[in-house]
Order: sequence, then structure tokens, then C-alpha cells
Amino acid sequence: MDLDNKVVLITGAKGGLGTFVTNAFLEAGARVVGVARSIEQADFPHQRFSAIPADLSSGENARKLVEAAAAQWGRIDGLMHVIGGFAGGQSIANTDDATLERMLDLNLRSAFYVIRAVLPGMRAQGSGRIVAIGSKAAVEPSPMAGVYAASKAALVSLVLTAARENRDQHIAANVLLPATMDTPANRAAMPGADFSTWVDPLQVARLAVHLMSDAASQISGAAIPVDGGFQ
Repeated sequence: MDLDNKVVLITGAKGGLGTFVTNAFLEAGARVVGVARSIEQADFPHQRFSAIPADLSSGENARKLVEAAAAQWGRIDGLMHVIGGFAGGQSIANTDDATLERMLDLNLRSAFYVIRAVLPGMRAQGSGRIVAIGSKAAVEPSPMAGVYAASKAALVSLVLTAARENRDQHIAANVLLPATMDTPANRAAMPGADFSTWVDPLQVARLAVHLMSDAASQISGAAIPVDGGFQ
């Protein structure tokens, strides 16, 4: 899983899963551009890390971010899209418009904007890797999380379509579908849960590194569940 000198743009690079992902890519030898609304160089004190504070609430923001990352390192070899979130806890009948819009913003629109922004450069160089973090809920929805599951399902469709549209230029795109991950935020939100059945975020991060490497060049258009067999 050697990523020496590969330039990887990581959205949502700081936080629960993002920290595991960023460290895993640095350990694999990648040059990492870490993106979050609030992120600093000191968050990951490594010579191959650079921080760009940004949000992906618009296509213009995504375009400027990708231009800045490409200007710094000369190219973008991989996009690791970690941004996402959950809101809900109510039936579809009782879900308000604000919750729907928040889920679409976090789980679909941000991915669309940044994937659209990186594709021209990847197509021009004739190579690229895209990996996104989805959710097992995208393929196995449960009650009281309808718009969350729907937004993650839309993300899966988006990524798999990107894979099929860009395979002529050797661009691979895959999405991971983890079940509940064992992060501090999830433990705080669900203190009574059985943490032993939750997914280790380090395994998710290492799988993402593998998919970004040349060793996985023939894996594209895949939605890969990560649930430990418990969920």
C-alpha cells in the first residue's frame, strides 16, 4: 500500500474518522492536503501534510479548493471524501425540511461539488482514485433515519456513476459502507451501546489507503460494506 509522493486530497480530514484516515495516508507515504472547516497545520505536524481550511457548501468553494491543492503539489492523484454526518431520529412523516437539506448538503452535495472539481485534472493526467465514505444505511435503511439513508444512497449512486463515466481515463471510484464506527463522538451519543460490535475506524482508514494504491487499480465501481459481520 505504498503511496509515496501520491497527492491525496482528504475532505473532513479532522475529527472522528477523518483523523484516522489522515494519519493512515501519511503513514503510507502520501502527500496529504487536509480539508475541514477548521483545520491547522499543527493538527498534523508532518512535512507531507498541508492544511486548507474550507467548506464545500458550493461548487465555487470546491473549485477554489482543488485549484489551491493542485497549485501547491502540481497534481491531485486521489480524492478521499470523508465529509458526512447524521441528522434525524424521526419518521419520514415527521422529518422537517431543514433536516432534509442538512443531510443533502453533508452527504450528497459536498461530494458532488468536490468530485466534479477534481475530475477534469484527473482526466487530463489520465489517472486518479476517488474513495468516499458512505454508510451501510445506504443499502440497509432502518426506521427513523430515512433522509440520512436516502442521502447516503444518493452518494453511492454518484460515486459508482463517476467510476463508469471515467474508466476510459483510468480513474477508479469506490465507496465504503461502514456500520456504526467506534469513534468518541458515537460513544458519547450512544453510551449504552455494545461498542464491541462497532467498526474499528482504523480498519476503514487502511481499506481506504489500499483502494487509493496501485495494488487496487482494478477495483472500481464498488460499494464495500464494512460491518464486522455484526450489523
